[in-house]
Amino acid sequence: MSAPNLIECNPDHGRDDPVFGGHHPMRVVVGGAGIDLLDGTTIGVLLALQKNHGALAMGVLSGIRVVEFEAIGPAPFGTMLLADMGADVVRIDRPQKASDLGPKLEGKRVDITGRNRRSVTLDLKHPDSVAVALELIERADVVIEGFRPGTMERLGLGPEVALQRNPRLVYGRMTGWGQTGPMADRAGHDLNYIALSGVLSSIGPAGGRPVPPLNLVGDYGGGGMLLAMGVLAALVNVQRGGAGQVVDAAMTEGAAQLGSVIWGLLAGGHWKEQRGSNLLDGGAPWYDTYETGDGQYMAIGPIESRFYGQMLDILGLSNADLPSQHDRTGWPRLREAFTAAFLGRTRKQWEEAFEGSDACVAPVLGLAEAARHPHGVARGSFIEVDGVVQPVPAPRFLGTPSAQPQPAPERGEHGGAALRDWGFDTAAIERLRELGLGFGA
Repeated sequence: MSAPNLIECNPDHGRDDPVFGGHHPMRVVVGGAGIDLLDGTTIGVLLALQKNHGALAMGVLSGIRVVEFEAIGPAPFGTMLLADMGADVVRIDRPQKASDLGPKLEGKRVDITGRNRRSVTLDLKHPDSVAVALELIERADVVIEGFRPGTMERLGLGPEVALQRNPRLVYGRMTGWGQTGPMADRAGHDLNYIALSGVLSSIGPAGGRPVPPLNLVGDYGGGGMLLAMGVLAALVNVQRGGAGQVVDAAMTEGAAQLGSVIWGLLAGGHWKEQRGSNLLDGGAPWYDTYETGDGQYMAIGPIESRFYGQMLDILGLSNADLPSQHDRTGWPRLREAFTAAFLGRTRKQWEEAFEGSDACVAPVLGLAEAARHPHGVARGSFIEVDGVVQPVPAPRFLGTPSAQPQPAPERGEHGGAALRDWGFDTAAIERLRELGLGFGA
C-alpha cells in the first residue's frame, strides 16, 4: 500500500494495463521527482525505493485496484490473497459493525484476513450510496462481494449496472450455494456447504460421525482461494482483450473440486464410502497420527515403500514379524505395533530420531509452535505485525516480492489517502463525503 504524499503512481502512465502493461512505462513520483519504471526494471530498484521512502506498492498485482464490500469468511480471505500480492484494495465497510454477522467473540478480535486494505464507510441502504459506490467501481479493476444472491442487484450495484459503467470490470461473487439453483437463497456456513459437496462424509474416524475440518475446506480452500484464482484468470482474459465478467465462486463446487482425487479413487474402485477405511483418511496405519510418550503426536505418511522402510528402521521394527504394508488384513496389527513404538519415546525424542530422514514423519505442532519451528524460522514463514504473529504472504514471487503486511484498518482508516491515490481531487472527495462516504486521512 502506497504511503500518502510520498509515493504515487501517475494514472496517465501505464494505467490501461497495470499488470501486463507491456510497452508502456509506469511513472512513479517520489517526493515530487518522477521516475519511469520501464519493462525489466530490477526488483533492487523497487526495494531501494521502498527502503528510502517508507512504502511503495509492491507485488505482482501492483496497480490493480479492488473494491471490496465488507463480508466475513471466504470473501475477505480471497481479497487478502490479492492484497498480499500487491493489489490496492479499498474496502467499503458499514458505518457501524453489524451485530449479527459471524460468531460472537468476547474481547479483542484480530482480523488477519483483513490486512493490507484501506477502508471507507458507506451506508448502502441510503439513496445516495449507489452513486458513491459506482464512482469507486468505475475506477476499479475488480469488485469482490459476498452477499446472498440478489442483494447487490437490489442495492442497485449488481454486475449488470457495474459492467455497464466499467466494461473491463471483473466482478467476483462469493457464496456458499452459488448464484443459481434451488438452494441459492438459503443461509448457510462452511460446514453446510461441504456437507452438500460430499467431502464432509469422508472426514472422520471409522465408525464415528463426520468431523468438521475447521472451516478450511469450504470457506478458504474451496471458497476464498477459488475466488481469487477465478478473479486472476478473469483479469488475464481482460488483459488479452476480453471483456469484464462475473466470477461465480460457490463453496459447494469449490469443496467438491478439492476432492477431485477422491472422486477419481472412488470411480476406480480404490475408495470406500466408509470413513476411516481408506488410504488417506486414517484407515491406513501408515497414514495417520500417533501419540507419543509425553501425550504429544507424530504424523506419519510414508506411502512409498522406500520411505516406509526407513520409518520401520527408525521405529526399530524393520526385523519385526509384521504384515506387508499394503496387506489390508494386517493393518490392525501394524497399527498396534506403531502405537506401541511411538508411546516409547517423547515427541522431541522422535523428532531427533527422524531428523534428516526421508521417512515422511513430522511432529504435530500447535499453532504457536509452528511459528517457532526452525524450518519456518529459516524461511521467514511467519511474521509479527503490530504484535500479532501471522503467516507471511504466499506464494512467494522472487521477481516481484510482496511488501510486508499491514494490519487490517479500522472503519474508514486511510480512506482519504486511498481516494487521492485513485485520482479523486479535493472537490470530488468533498462531494463524496457530502453524499455519505466516510473516511479518515
